[in-house]
Amino acid sequence: MIVQRVVLNSRPGKNGNPVAENFRVEEVNLSDNINEGQVQVRTLYLSVDPYMRCRMNEDTGTDYIRPWELSQVVDGGGVGIVEESKHINFTKGDFVTSFYWPWQTKVILDGSSLEKVDPQLVDGHLSYFLGAIGMPGLTSLIGIQEKGHITAGSNQTMVVSGAAGACGSLAGQIGHLMGCSRVVGICGTQEKCLFLTSELGFDAAVNYKKGNVAEQLREFCPAGVDVYFDNVGGDISDTVISQMNRNSHIILCGQISQYNKDVPYPPPLPPAVEAIQKERNITRERFLVLNYKDKFESGILQLSQWFKEGKLKIRETVTNGLENMGAAFQSMMTGGNIGKQIVCISEETSV
Repeated sequence: MIVQRVVLNSRPGKNGNPVAENFRVEEVNLSDNINEGQVQVRTLYLSVDPYMRCRMNEDTGTDYIRPWELSQVVDGGGVGIVEESKHINFTKGDFVTSFYWPWQTKVILDGSSLEKVDPQLVDGHLSYFLGAIGMPGLTSLIGIQEKGHITAGSNQTMVVSGAAGACGSLAGQIGHLMGCSRVVGICGTQEKCLFLTSELGFDAAVNYKKGNVAEQLREFCPAGVDVYFDNVGGDISDTVISQMNRNSHIILCGQISQYNKDVPYPPPLPPAVEAIQKERNITRERFLVLNYKDKFESGILQLSQWFKEGKLKIRETVTNGLENMGAAFQSMMTGGNIGKQIVCISEETSV
């Protein structure tokens, strides 16, 4: 059987901006036979995420993420449907997900690499397992639970950078749900600002491309900042940190402004900002959601419950077609998405 797949065509270089042409689509032959323990799946949705930028380098700079290989199939978060199974845990028609799903229309995988998902948790929106009811949702929820130190009723102010993205759009809402009295988002367009305040319940939003960010933050956070959910790093984070209160907390989710630069993770703060951090006893610890696997099951149930109760609003930017994976990745890395960037490969959910 002939299937389509996406391979890494070229590397952008450690300091380069990724482009759609770094990927290419090719056709390959998929075996008609599957072995004991394997399943054949049809891909429904694939995820593109900022962390993937480091996988485009020969060395990812981390020990827990491996690089993509040139001319080899690319992989990441995916959801699909089982078409044939020789694994005891899966039957035809099951919906499954994996963190290492090949960018391919159909694929044969070891059943041990897959996890069954229940469509009822997402009211049938299977792509949500790649976003709000998946890794980005868990990252936001567990990050806030473990590193945010939010106490309901204590009038805390939370600031979220990259606030209209996959994690940021959830983090602000979760901050409110867990007891922050004020949540302010930072993003890059007026449309995103409006989305945050009118749809997601943020108390205010700052467009960092317009006006003075420090002044706007002072206006919107008159009592200072107690919790900072940091998705971007760089100048924006330096500005936020300078307005943080004593004994406040930074949740270090991502540093997308630094991903096209050859710097360590997390990137060091400029000396003046580091001095503020130390003097005010602001915590800034690296947060890795994969270290909290024991909290995944309860976290998914909590996120699903909030979604079903209408307390957690979910927004996606959906691109159609495997051939557009590269374009979707390039767009996401430059802020073209609102909410989670998803690529729909197939919408046919019957076998």
